[in-house]
Amino acid sequence: MAIRIGVIGGGVFGEIHLQTFSQCQRDGKCELVALADVNEEILAKRKQQYGVKTYVDYKEMLARENLDGVGVVTPDPMHLPMVLDALDAGCHVLVEKPMDVTVEGCEKMVAAARKAKRLLEVDFHKRFDPYHIALRDAIAAGKLGKPLYAYAYMENPVYVPRDWWPAWVHRSSPAWFLGSHFIDLYRWVIGRKNGLRVYASGSKNKLKSLGVDTYDCIQAKIDFEDGISLNLDTGWVLPSEFAAIVNQGIRVIGTEGILEIDSQNRGAEGCLAGEKYATLNLGFKLYSQDKWGNPRYSGYGFESIADLVENIAFLKSGGSLEQLDGKYPDGRDGTEVTRILCAVHESVATGKLVEIKR
Repeated sequence: MAIRIGVIGGGVFGEIHLQTFSQCQRDGKCELVALADVNEEILAKRKQQYGVKTYVDYKEMLARENLDGVGVVTPDPMHLPMVLDALDAGCHVLVEKPMDVTVEGCEKMVAAARKAKRLLEVDFHKRFDPYHIALRDAIAAGKLGKPLYAYAYMENPVYVPRDWWPAWVHRSSPAWFLGSHFIDLYRWVIGRKNGLRVYASGSKNKLKSLGVDTYDCIQAKIDFEDGISLNLDTGWVLPSEFAAIVNQGIRVIGTEGILEIDSQNRGAEGCLAGEKYATLNLGFKLYSQDKWGNPRYSGYGFESIADLVENIAFLKSGGSLEQLDGKYPDGRDGTEVTRILCAVHESVATGKLVEIKR
């Protein structure tokens, strides 16, 4: 019962998908079959690294390879047609966050998945972090009392928007790229409650001076059901010399307690030969080798991707989508995050409080 997997997008994060599925293949859980990307240099490099078939046209890959599952790892505004085509080809889909940058696009994906009776999973990997699982469990057990409010932040050094994808960064923002993680995480730990209203502001300064037309930072106050709120700061202009690729954390306050998590500096730090001083998020990605010299990866960044294979295996063994309901970040979760983020950007643009439409 081989599970055949393909990946659309082989760039920075696409390689983590390839690493994950390659490891699942070595463990006998799936077969990593093919990669599609419009960049032929990336295709040649990944073919040599992972031994996959390569396609410039993802539609050709879908038509030829009889895939069970597909990871969609392309720029945010490009997810929609690829997800729809993959579902139409009979594939289960894991799509990177945000699922889409429009509510309408998300709703089309959810409808297509329902029609095809296929899994639509969103890679909200914050849910797989053991620190965050402990936060959710503490709230569920009533150890914080009733959740009241939270503060979260997620920030990248300036080289991320400036250097990683200059061709499309003007169509994104730190709120889309980073904020989607913590909006989903907070919804998850408080019981998947919906957003009601948003007030947000943003600034364009540093990146605009570098010829990058997007926001340096966006700050948002999000009100959820049951009088629960989240203050969320996202930014893209930390110095290039900052100790990590991501600066991030969350603190949640309830009627009976508080829990704070520094997701950036977890106690692993150092300065290695030829490298700058850095903190190491070993919870996201920990590399080792097995006795044969094969790479072994662990951490929540890999577990969230490998979850696609586990879910497909469950379905192939006779399980149902209904039995999986609520056990993974699904299209409804992706839609709600996009709904909130659309309201965030509307508030930034208008300077007004925005009621979230349904």
